[in-house]
Amino acid sequence: MAAEADVDLDLEAEENCTGKPAEKPRKHDSGAADLERVTDYAEEKEISSSDLQTAMSVIGDRRSREQKAKQEREKELAKVTIKKEDVELIMSEMEISRAVAERSLREHLGNVGKALVALTD
Repeated sequence: MAAEADVDLDLEAEENCTGKPAEKPRKHDSGAADLERVTDYAEEKEISSSDLQTAMSVIGDRRSREQKAKQEREKELAKVTIKKEDVELIMSEMEISRAVAERSLREHLGNVGKALVALTD
């Protein structure tokens, strides 16, 4: 251990002989500068209230159209007549709830075969 301490002291003495402290290796400062430029740009960019309102109205319109289309589809499916026996068959064979069996039958216009195939896929 004493030998290691002597070696450390000798290294420090050699560094101090030149009169300059040992320089530490520099890290990449350019990355920090690049990051600063990116954050400055993001902070300076502002969103106008009119653009925000326009975007919100577009989103709201799209949602209302999708909801309306979904309601119309549900009305069309409700008009399809299905047999109780077909619902029971699908429920027992596929071990699914009545609502899922009815939905599948209605989507396939009461065709049991197509409904079963769709449920197995």
